[in-house]
Amino acid sequence: QVQLVESGGGLVQAGGSLRLSCAASSVTFSTYSMAWFRQAPGKEREFVAAISRRGTNTPYAESVKGRFVISRDNAKNSVYLQMNSLKPEDTAVYYCAAGGTIAVSTSTLGYTYWGQGTQVTVSS
Repeated sequence: QVQLVESGGGLVQAGGSLRLSCAASSVTFSTYSMAWFRQAPGKEREFVAAISRRGTNTPYAESVKGRFVISRDNAKNSVYLQMNSLKPEDTAVYYCAAGGTIAVSTSTLGYTYWGQGTQVTVSS
């Protein structure tokens, strides 16, 4: 069982930056691929970014490529999402997810454990 706790969300103006953090409880954190998803009101949960167990593979959604950076610190059981040049359309609840698959997945089906989410609101 893995518990995930996100933090770092908030209200920011368009063009600003936020850094999300996700702390995991598992001592085997380094064996999990990790990802960030987001869900806006009335929309389905969508993939944002993922990172492989060693951090060597980091796919991104096209909508955030070049603006967001995912990283992890296995020594701290944590994964991060640096979000720059934020846009109003980035407004959503952001979820951290941990998966047990070997390959990094961009689908919600590839992840077993989920955090409660943190709200990100970007004003225009």
